[in-house]
Amino acid sequence: MKALKLLIPLLALTVLAACAQMSPSVVAPVGVADNDHEALVKHYENLAKEAKIRLQENKEILEDYEARSYYYGRQGLDLPSHTSANIRAHERTLRESLKYAELHRKMAMEQQNSQINTAEIDPDDRDLTTENPEYSGNKEL
Repeated sequence: MKALKLLIPLLALTVLAACAQMSPSVVAPVGVADNDHEALVKHYENLAKEAKIRLQENKEILEDYEARSYYYGRQGLDLPSHTSANIRAHERTLRESLKYAELHRKMAMEQQNSQINTAEIDPDDRDLTTENPEYSGNKEL
């Protein structure tokens, strides 16, 4: 009976830990294909814009807290600390969003270049037979 009492909370803790989100800062969008890099660029740029707006709002709030901390009583010390933590989180989100947007922008360009390159290749035009004896077979094996 004692083992069962210990096993149930341990099992519940294991399930909760397995379901926990490890990196909640920048989440991939739902409903966008992984290979649609242009849509992903737009998503991450929009996410960066939102983070920048929130960052500016929190910086203004922090300035107000620091200028008039006596207005907020006992919470006058907790609120600036909490706002500073929000600022750091929004800065991290902004950096990561811009990094992912740039990464997907490069991937979109590579994807477009590969489509252009494959369209330019004419397989009927290429002569795959070699007349050069240097490349015909493995002489040294």
